[in-house]
Amino acid sequence: MKFPVALAAILFAGTASAATAQTAVPNDLTVMPPVSDDYRPAATQWGDPDLRGTWPINDIADLPVNRPAQYGDRFWKSPEEIAAEQGRVETIEEAYAVEDEQSTIGLGHWIEFKAGALRTSMVVSPVNGRLPEWTDEGRRRSAQMRSSWLIGQTYDWTDDFDTYDRCITRGFPAAMYPARYNNGLRIFQSPGYVGIVIEMLGTRLIPVGEGGHWPAAVTGWYGSSRGRWIDHNTLEVETTNLTTGASVFSNGTGGVPLNNTTPVSEQATVVERFSMVGPDTLTYEMSYEDPVVWTAPFTLRVDWTRDDSYEIFEYACHEGNVQLRGYITSDRARREDEYRRGRMIEPLDPDAGPPPAMDPAAGGLRRRQN
Repeated sequence: MKFPVALAAILFAGTASAATAQTAVPNDLTVMPPVSDDYRPAATQWGDPDLRGTWPINDIADLPVNRPAQYGDRFWKSPEEIAAEQGRVETIEEAYAVEDEQSTIGLGHWIEFKAGALRTSMVVSPVNGRLPEWTDEGRRRSAQMRSSWLIGQTYDWTDDFDTYDRCITRGFPAAMYPARYNNGLRIFQSPGYVGIVIEMLGTRLIPVGEGGHWPAAVTGWYGSSRGRWIDHNTLEVETTNLTTGASVFSNGTGGVPLNNTTPVSEQATVVERFSMVGPDTLTYEMSYEDPVVWTAPFTLRVDWTRDDSYEIFEYACHEGNVQLRGYITSDRARREDEYRRGRMIEPLDPDAGPPPAMDPAAGGLRRRQN
């Protein structure tokens, strides 16, 4: 099925950055072409391919990680499906203009993404466009994780929250994928290093060239990364030594496992490829392998669009962050009220911890059926 150029132009009218970030659609919508190596990017003063610039990824925030079932075995949407999305694209674009005219900066600016993705999913391997299943151990580790995204969870201390709730990190590779806001990425280079500033919680510094990874006992939220140039337009980065505890994907990204509880094990390995495929377009491909958690490896691929007019401001997550205290105090008040009304009795273990009638983690709570 041939993709009509005119329709693509209509779809992305007013959103040129989104259009330029799209790989050419093949005639066969079930085919994912290989990453192009035709483009030769400019070189830095010391001779490395130049990836520097600001790469906000708002224009892929509408693309889910997992392929929705409605698309079957297709990597690409049909012309009819894209045309049907036109109304939603226009609504999102108009929200910005209306708020600017009315001086009411609200959800139109807060939720920063561009609709109208041509692809059906970020996953390109497996070919079904969906993440593989977890292992039994992966499910066990996930069940032990805590997060404000979990429905029905109780809150008594900071370890009842995930690293995203606590303004520590969104996790890796989660931080390399879009949320609904603060999606700026900025790449810096110097001889032997590539740095990536992540607008929402974090900065990565990647040594490029010879050298090994950290000793096994040393870990980090972004792990031990080592880069190398594999051709005239691609930086390949291998990352190991990831700290366990953060989620592989965060709920701000569409089409990921729910609850911010996708575990990372000590055996996780991530291989990223940053390929310049045009003057302002970079293909980002990420292959992930963790045999402790996942039944098979998988690969995601997206296109980034350079926009050096995009401004990155401080993401002051910690300042004035009353979320954790609010969750804890309100949840304790709720449980105290249930206890007074006879809907909750003390845990089986009388020494469960403070306050003894309200700590499900220590001994478990029993609720009456009435």
